[in-house]
Amino acid sequence: MTITRQQVTDLLEQADRPLSRRQLSSMLGLDKAESDRLLKPVLVDMIADGALVRNRRAYYGLPRQMDLVAGRISAHADGFGFVIPDAGGEDLYLGPKEMRRVFHGDRVLAAVTRVDRRGRREGAIVEILERAHEKLVGRLIVEDGIAMVVPDDPRLIQEVLVPTDQLGGASPGRIVVVRITRPPSVERPPLGHVIAVLGHADEPGMATEIAIYNHQLPAEFADGVIGEAEGFGDSVSEDDKQGRRDYRDLPLITIDGADARDFDDAVFARALSDGFQLIVAIADVAHYVRPGSALDDEANLRGTSVYFPDRVIPMLPETLSNGLCSLNPRVDRLALVCEMRIDANGKVKSSRFHNGVIRSHARLTYDQVRRMMEQGDQRLRERYAEVMDNLDALYALYRKLRKRRERRGALDFDSEAVYFQFDSEGRVENIRPYVRHDAHKLIEECMIAANVEAARFVSGQELPMLFRVHEPPQSAKLEDLEAFLSAQGIKVRWKSEPEPAQFAAIQAQVAGRPTAPLVNAVLLRALSLAVYQPENLGHFGLALSAYAHFTSPIRRYPDLLLHRAIKHAIGRQDRSFDHSAAQMAEFGRHCSWTERRAEEASRDVDARLKCQFMQRHLGDLFNGTVSGVTGFGLFVELDGLGVSGLVHVTAMPNDYYQFDPVSHSLTGKRRGQTVRLADRVRIEVAAVNIDERKIDFRLVEVLD
Repeated sequence: MTITRQQVTDLLEQADRPLSRRQLSSMLGLDKAESDRLLKPVLVDMIADGALVRNRRAYYGLPRQMDLVAGRISAHADGFGFVIPDAGGEDLYLGPKEMRRVFHGDRVLAAVTRVDRRGRREGAIVEILERAHEKLVGRLIVEDGIAMVVPDDPRLIQEVLVPTDQLGGASPGRIVVVRITRPPSVERPPLGHVIAVLGHADEPGMATEIAIYNHQLPAEFADGVIGEAEGFGDSVSEDDKQGRRDYRDLPLITIDGADARDFDDAVFARALSDGFQLIVAIADVAHYVRPGSALDDEANLRGTSVYFPDRVIPMLPETLSNGLCSLNPRVDRLALVCEMRIDANGKVKSSRFHNGVIRSHARLTYDQVRRMMEQGDQRLRERYAEVMDNLDALYALYRKLRKRRERRGALDFDSEAVYFQFDSEGRVENIRPYVRHDAHKLIEECMIAANVEAARFVSGQELPMLFRVHEPPQSAKLEDLEAFLSAQGIKVRWKSEPEPAQFAAIQAQVAGRPTAPLVNAVLLRALSLAVYQPENLGHFGLALSAYAHFTSPIRRYPDLLLHRAIKHAIGRQDRSFDHSAAQMAEFGRHCSWTERRAEEASRDVDARLKCQFMQRHLGDLFNGTVSGVTGFGLFVELDGLGVSGLVHVTAMPNDYYQFDPVSHSLTGKRRGQTVRLADRVRIEVAAVNIDERKIDFRLVEVLD
């Protein structure tokens, strides 16, 4: 006999009031011994994750019935914060006094204490369910015999006191890792001791080290995980090839960045009388990473690989991610293969999935493909003559897929990303814009086609799965967007909720204008965040009714889960699928969170590196575009660097400035000079604060 969480929840909902353990036991027909053995562990577990509350009278109740909100703390550098509800809905404001008890990221139960005049709910913390920070990273300060660590993350607003005999040999000013031995409270700051000394803030590689600790990224693999990965060897065994479709004679190729080390997709195309055959082969990670294994537990924990300018924290150990699961050229590899028949209009007419064994015939880079296909580099074409028919067919197919994409109204945001060039000592030497061209888009379209077919196939099998869901923009964001577009003289065509094609039409309308990058950036900010979830709500950005991630199982856990479902379906197995619908929902929540964590960590590193680069350019002049206007100044993004900074009104020509939120402009009362959103300006780098990741500019002139 077992007692489930759902049974407890159902009893409390039916009772519509808190119940004691004795009452719950009676309803379940349990004696004292059975209650201790079966019910008590379930209650403890539910309390631990906030599904249940135990009041002072030892009665148990559901948080929603007790007007309590379970959620995570989102802290603001100015001292206040919010509870972000687990169940969604309106955030709960916490004042500075309440925030003294918690760190950013802690999970709490909070009660609504009042609603202010603006309708904002305010609250108080009832219980702290989970501490998010066992350790943190920051700068060590020693003043008047008192040592403290100032967290690097500005959202961690409490300084950590450290006994002077527990500094771990660190000297003042160093970046250290401190373990929290006493969490914060209303009366006392947190207490800790130094467990590692990282070095000075501007040392090479320090930006990444700080981000790893700030975002609590699992950076090292346990010996058991590495041992399990190494146990597969470094080549595919003959036994593992048995029963698979043999694609080794097919001239499949990989196309990736020049610095890529893990290759999880290979492609092949051929022209047919009525269209094309497209084959997308994806590394068969699911063959090696099985449910319940140490490798699977670690991959689930990490959720995704994390990419930094100077290193990668992989989801899987390198012996798999860069070795046995990487589709390296001229070696046999196991793959899950999607075969598609595509008509002359770029529409997929049919698809099939197979367990396969492949051998990549060439490892090409995006720039090599561009030089061969767009610039006619004869030396490269001769070098890769074996795969040129494949490339020719891929490019012809790409043009069809691209037109179909445009017809359905999918959005296309050319990345404003940059990459960092480092000198021999590991310091940022230069920042270059990342150029995305047709070779990148070719692979993207092939992957999108395979992802769509994978989503269609698994959903048709009625197996639990994770869709990649991108909902339409929320109404609050649309209001801001519409005001911005109106100020730019752009009329919107939607009434309540836009269609993707209407966003795409705006992109087409501004294409080639100086304001195009800014308009695209504002459109992008208006979009909802994409998430992983079992419920299919479509993908707004790609204008697709169903979409899932299939093509990157080396670096994304949702792709690995989808592979398992496909392999289960094509294997016609009698046993039940490894993952339940409830598990899949939890996987979706966790993977969405690990994806956000990885993105935030990467942004933090980029911001710090940009500050380090700009610090060497104090006093230098740059051209840029006004990307934001506020009452206190202008935000300017510099050309080709992806670097943004603030021109405070005090760093503008001496005047009193009037802010107009409708036209997004500042106008000097005395001189009459107006600076608007999207204006081209010349600035001087005035100050850089690496710790706060802030750059200050001085306005030199407004350009014509």
